Amino acid sequence: MSKDSEVRVRFAPSPTGQLHVGNARTALYNWLFARKTGGTMVLRIEDTDLERSESRYEDQMLDDLKWFGIDWDEGPDVGGPHAPYRQSDRLAIYREHAERLVKEGKAYLCFCSQEELERDREVAMAEQRSPLYSGKCRGLDPAESERRRASGEAAAIRLAIPEHPIRFHDIVRGMVEFSNEAVSDPIILRSSGIPVYNYVVVVDDALMDITHVIRGDDHLSNTPKQVALYEALGWPVPEFAHLSTIVGSDGARLSKRHGATSIANFREMGVLPEALVNYLALLGWAPTGGNREVFTPEELCKEFTLERVTPSAAMFDMEKLYWLNRHYIKQGPPERIEKLAEAYFIKAGLLPENPDEQTRAWLSKVVALLVPSVNKLDELIERAGLIFRVDAAAALSALDNADVLGAPKANEVLAAFAEQVESDAAPMTPDRFKAIMNEVKAKTGTKGKDLYHPVRIVFTGSHSGPEFDKLIPILEEGSQLALPTHVMNTQERLAAFNAAQAV
Repeated sequence: MSKDSEVRVRFAPSPTGQLHVGNARTALYNWLFARKTGGTMVLRIEDTDLERSESRYEDQMLDDLKWFGIDWDEGPDVGGPHAPYRQSDRLAIYREHAERLVKEGKAYLCFCSQEELERDREVAMAEQRSPLYSGKCRGLDPAESERRRASGEAAAIRLAIPEHPIRFHDIVRGMVEFSNEAVSDPIILRSSGIPVYNYVVVVDDALMDITHVIRGDDHLSNTPKQVALYEALGWPVPEFAHLSTIVGSDGARLSKRHGATSIANFREMGVLPEALVNYLALLGWAPTGGNREVFTPEELCKEFTLERVTPSAAMFDMEKLYWLNRHYIKQGPPERIEKLAEAYFIKAGLLPENPDEQTRAWLSKVVALLVPSVNKLDELIERAGLIFRVDAAAALSALDNADVLGAPKANEVLAAFAEQVESDAAPMTPDRFKAIMNEVKAKTGTKGKDLYHPVRIVFTGSHSGPEFDKLIPILEEGSQLALPTHVMNTQERLAAFNAAQAV
């Protein structure tokens, strides 16, 4: 192992599914620690679960991490001095060190079949004992064990756990101790030749000079086995930092039943990466001083320390994430937000595949109108309904419009408005609209909501909505564009409303 004092951390996902927010937070904390200390970030792919590992998951994980803003100094795609960075390419290395442990008497061959182990487990459970391995093969003569294996008998390799408590330091939790009886002798290499997680992670971390192992607390119970392996192999034990569990509002570990949980989910929803980074950083870590909640990635790099990571479970609050996302959407460069929004409109069939500049200029007005009312960008499509999908019949029958349309002068207001609009077929402008409404006001003697709400229902199907000064140009300009879904202008909306009323 390297003798220099450079901090080296790693993020080591398994490509068996999508990148979960818990793993994303682990990657983030490793990255923040590496960047804060000027250390090295290593990405390693733990794909020894050959049945479940898929290259498509690896590709998506790498893409999600890059979207998230995480970069790495060594890894399967960038190379490095400790290659290869996929465990499936390192099987010979694991075999070599396992056999060394056997030769040194620190590990032994185990010939117990799966059926035997399961029977022993059932007996232990029936006798209310911990279902630990009995150690029956530990006392076999090594020379006899080698002869049996050489003759073709299937044999796994087990680590001989030392007869003393196993202790290690955890930056988050302090000193941690496990009794050796609670660990038993773990298999490190299966009879099939495939190594187990607790073994390969130690070999990889040691040979890749990892100084700090930062990971979720679901690995805490694995750590004594790994510490015993470091000691058996004669390698320094790294510093550990086990991060708290992320839970849902019910206190249970965050899962799909709580809603979106993967980075891919949040990307699809239109959560900005800087909002998710900001939010996840605060799930289990507290900055110094005050109650500040908004941090750029650069500010997080300067502030982050492992000593301020808490062992308490962190509750995932979707509303808090949305609050941050609204902040970043509003603060983001309009051109960027418009470009991101464009993809949602195209996917929904509201824009052509390759919008021209005129269409993009119009979309910028649509986005500016709607963005203040959304938590995430995919909500823009529903909000855009008032522009693209006005159902006059539904507006007339909607219960929340009933009071407005049933008001004493509502029909008089709408008739006067229609008379003014139909008297001049020119495109509507904000100034012309104001003049028309002043005429309607004078003619009907109405004002405020009694004047504007019935007219708003004609425009949007609802008595509430955006300012007319912003909405009217969008409708008029949109009606002139060649869009997959036609945008109705003022004349067309009024005609549709009158036709629905006549039915």
